[in-house]
Amino acid sequence: MKDLMYSIMFYVLGMLTLSFGVTMLILSDLGVGAWDALFVGLSQLFGFTVGTWIFLVGIVLIVINKFLLRSRFDIPAVITIFLIGIFIDFWLLFVFDGVMVSGMVTRIGLLGLGVIGMGAGIGMYLQLDFARNPIDNLMMAVHYRTGFSLAVSKSGLEILIMLIAFLIGGPIGIGTVIVAFGIGPIVQFFFKRTAQVKAMLVNKWSPSS
Repeated sequence: MKDLMYSIMFYVLGMLTLSFGVTMLILSDLGVGAWDALFVGLSQLFGFTVGTWIFLVGIVLIVINKFLLRSRFDIPAVITIFLIGIFIDFWLLFVFDGVMVSGMVTRIGLLGLGVIGMGAGIGMYLQLDFARNPIDNLMMAVHYRTGFSLAVSKSGLEILIMLIAFLIGGPIGIGTVIVAFGIGPIVQFFFKRTAQVKAMLVNKWSPSS
């Protein structure tokens, strides 16, 4: 029970931290991850908030994944896209509303903070093996239907989404490249550290302690 409680805590904290990282990348104006560039581009092109587009696109992906994987609708995934959407809108529309960033040094600092925030957030939320992001499930679905490796499936999807985001005016830049190639090791680092902290907390507050 303690393990589940702390897993849920890190899951929610991870969503909040991940959304903060994405917000920092958006404010840096040096490029964001391919999918986030798509959400920002859709927001600029059609209106609605970035968080709303995260939710809408996520619902579409859940439907696509259901048919590609020939499985049930991944209802728990709705929780993840809802939380990410709500938290990103919280950072963008309330905490950092109207903030204008100038100066390359500041922008680079926000870029670095954003990448670290994304990696830390993903590493934390993965502590709970529940309600995975439908983007991750889409990678699995493409792998299942095509027979391509997971690496090829993920890279192919990222390139496709990046092209779409670029065409609709999404913020593609050096940050996009850094996220694509640098986020993995950061996620791995924070996943291990968070697991250690969670284990320490569970042991500390266990009845036998």
